[in-house]
Amino acid sequence: MCNKKVYVLDTGTMKMDKNYMITMHTPASIDNPNPPSEFVEFPVYAVLIDHPDGKILFDTGCNPEGMGENGRWPEGVQKLFPAFASEECYLINRLEQLKVSPKDIKYVVASHLHLDHAGCLELFTNAEIIVHDSELSNVMKTFALTRNMGAYIWGDVMAWIKNELRWRTIKPHEKEVKLVDGIKIINFGPGHAYGMLGLHIELPGAGNLLLASDALYTAESFGPPVKPPGILYDSVGYNATVEYIRKYAEEHNSTIWFGHDANQFKTFIKSTEGYYE
Repeated sequence: MCNKKVYVLDTGTMKMDKNYMITMHTPASIDNPNPPSEFVEFPVYAVLIDHPDGKILFDTGCNPEGMGENGRWPEGVQKLFPAFASEECYLINRLEQLKVSPKDIKYVVASHLHLDHAGCLELFTNAEIIVHDSELSNVMKTFALTRNMGAYIWGDVMAWIKNELRWRTIKPHEKEVKLVDGIKIINFGPGHAYGMLGLHIELPGAGNLLLASDALYTAESFGPPVKPPGILYDSVGYNATVEYIRKYAEEHNSTIWFGHDANQFKTFIKSTEGYYE
């Protein structure tokens, strides 16, 4: 098994109503007609894999220019899903701390194209950008029709087009795709988004990892019982994906890394502290 190092890049946090994270978290009833909402904060992170066959990045966090009066994100999005990051948390700076430049990245695996996962894709003009085929095609169709793209950002897509990113799509029938030795792209299919990708990493020391991204927000989402998010494209697909992840992790003796679990994130070795191998 080849040597590889896995770095967790802390790119800041976001906040949102917990009902977006766990659907029907606080449902009203006759006994409690106006339950209080909960505005929760959660981590946003990317993962860098230093592999002998090239550097791989899984997700890219939020765009640093998303927030603010002239921010890339629409005002409504900024109010519902505000992002918080110090300058050191910007993805380009997290990479620089490791003496890595965007041009050094060979592959970027985009779990999906929401604002907090694909916000910095535009930086990686040298890389092959790998995304689910259904995700890219549907986002591009929406981009052509409206500026109000929900969890996708019109300005992000415009930057991808201007920078002529090199896309490679994983087709719906491709369930597992070997990327390099010891690393597989896992096709989770539709659920939280039009098409979700995960990454499986074989690590002899730390143990195998299954990067689930938003196919599973948190351990609470995982259950049992499975608790889907409020942001959902395909509810049947989502539940099927969670059970697939459960089975896959058991069969490969892998630790699941959730997309936005604050408690799990606290336990991670961050890139400023070390790495997994």
